Amino acid sequence: MNGETEPGWLPAGTGYQVALHGGRVVARNASGVRLKSLPAALKDDPVVLDLRQLREWLARHEAECLAEVERWMVRGLPVAAPVLARIWADEAWRAALRDLVVAPYGEHGPDLAQAGFLRDVDAERGAGVVGLDGESAWLRPGPFAVPHPVLLDEVEELREFAAELDVRQGVAQLFRQAHRRPAGLAEQAALLHGYAGAHYAQLRHATSRALALGYAVRGGIARCRIVEHGRAVDASVWLGDGDPGYETWTGPLQFADASGRTVPGAEVGPITWSEGVRLAAAVHSGRTGTSETGS
Repeated sequence: MNGETEPGWLPAGTGYQVALHGGRVVARNASGVRLKSLPAALKDDPVVLDLRQLREWLARHEAECLAEVERWMVRGLPVAAPVLARIWADEAWRAALRDLVVAPYGEHGPDLAQAGFLRDVDAERGAGVVGLDGESAWLRPGPFAVPHPVLLDEVEELREFAAELDVRQGVAQLFRQAHRRPAGLAEQAALLHGYAGAHYAQLRHATSRALALGYAVRGGIARCRIVEHGRAVDASVWLGDGDPGYETWTGPLQFADASGRTVPGAEVGPITWSEGVRLAAAVHSGRTGTSETGS
């Protein structure tokens, strides 16, 4: 099997065995020879149907694990050590978490001086990491955080080091677009408006792009909510309203609190700023053109 784990075979039909392997249902005959395709006689076999349902559930579970870990990163949420130890036993959770940069979470947020690539979790010893200096260590006692890439220094160097370690992150962390806020107010304002005026031949194209990227769209506005240090702020971009077939031009990036009050860019946190610009840039990149006078 070239080092692959042998699947667990179950009897099905007459003289066959089936298993879930590599994301698909496979079969072998009475002689133990694996077949290239599933025999037609097994198409509606109850065991095969159960395996297909299991495959669908596993796919949903894997997607949910990835989405939850990404939420921890985007919202800066700490994870208690006992929770991390329990979920690590689950292959789907482990695939979502392994090789992410993690750090102990303290009173002032993640302690990036102790950050490392997550390689193991143990209920007694804590989180086993390969430190950013190349040394292996155990971080304890927790809780732990998955730092947003905008919080990490020298990301390019980290990417190179990750390549040396053959790091493969299930959740895009090091390669997630991160945008640092300019220090000057004028530069901040320019960036907020810098992605405005993107032209779409049809409003439905702008809406579809935002939805496909995972953003919420309501009332002609694409938005994402970022919760940073317990404060919820919505980043939003105007897409347009009216007939979905009409052309449209996008608006500037804006931030607002839960009550709808506009929040100046200088007052939002680094993660909120980064994720807001990421939204605006993603919508802008799907444009058909730009306009100086777009509305």
